[in-house]
Amino acid sequence: MKIYTGDRTIDGVKVLVDGHPLPNCSEIQCFSTMGFEWGYEGAEPRQLAFALLVDYSGSAETARQHCEPFMRIVVANFDNEWAMTSLDIEDHLDAINTSA
Repeated sequence: MKIYTGDRTIDGVKVLVDGHPLPNCSEIQCFSTMGFEWGYEGAEPRQLAFALLVDYSGSAETARQHCEPFMRIVVANFDNEWAMTSLDIEDHLDAINTSA
């Protein structure tokens, strides 16, 4: 099980997966060149949602398919510091698929 964390620091935002920086996956899909952000709906939270889903699923297509609702339901509601597991992501994707 992977653990994803995000934190706002004096040096900017940090997003880690199992203690290592989460790749932004902008070479696969670029929503923003400004990095990751969260707590609202927009390009930077969308990039974070996409990167989380690529890392979790290993599939750019799955990430593209679920990026928008995942950003609105999950990423836009993160606090300044947050943590979630791969099981949390799976639960959110199940809920998204059920409501679709």
